[in-house]
Amino acid sequence: VGWGGSHARTEATGYGTVFFAQEMLATRGQDFDGRRVVVSGSGNVAVYAIEKVHALGGLVVACSDSSGYLVDENGLDLALLKEIKEVRRERLSAYTEAKPSARFSDRGSVFDVPCEIALPCATQNELHQQDAGALVKNGVLAVAEGANMPCTPEAVEVFRGARVLFGPGKAANAGGVATSALEMQQNASRDRWTFERTEDRLAGIMGQVHAQCRASAEIYGGDADDYVLGANTAGFRHVADAMMAQGVI
Repeated sequence: VGWGGSHARTEATGYGTVFFAQEMLATRGQDFDGRRVVVSGSGNVAVYAIEKVHALGGLVVACSDSSGYLVDENGLDLALLKEIKEVRRERLSAYTEAKPSARFSDRGSVFDVPCEIALPCATQNELHQQDAGALVKNGVLAVAEGANMPCTPEAVEVFRGARVLFGPGKAANAGGVATSALEMQQNASRDRWTFERTEDRLAGIMGQVHAQCRASAEIYGGDADDYVLGANTAGFRHVADAMMAQGVI
């Protein structure tokens, strides 16, 4: 921050994904409070998604790394998780040494854990058709992509067919890029915002992204809940309008 960076940049992608999911839930009169949540991954995006879910009253019961997945029915201890992954740089299995009631598994998928909200935040193509089927069977309400394309096309179709609220990564994880733009804005004005102001701006931007997705989906498909169509068409229009304005086409 002292060299021209921005507060909340580290947290931005994870926080933004949660803000987008929160906007989706609000369309059905729901929120994170008291909801069971599964977050895949345990890197930067996942950790700060977990942090924001907890702040909003949700209960994150599972996360994962490349060696397997961790389940803590009492809710993940975020301080312990950060110590293991960010300080000690150890595998998630170390969590159970401090929390014997938790369990670690190197078999199956973190998406087998029943939840109401799933946030895939690990890597591309991590959530497959069978994982989507398991989530739907267990009553998932919403899925928002924190990673880039973590859901396979087949998995996405399962969610869309089941009318699960599905936030594609091009919209749901835009918080990182958005906060980079806020960083440039601060640099251009020789200003430095507080963490709270930056986070508030991020939340507002994710609300705008969500609104654009719904509006575009209604225009081009008639179903505002189709965030895939909405994100694709809204994104295309932004690029096309810019190219036309510049005389490229």
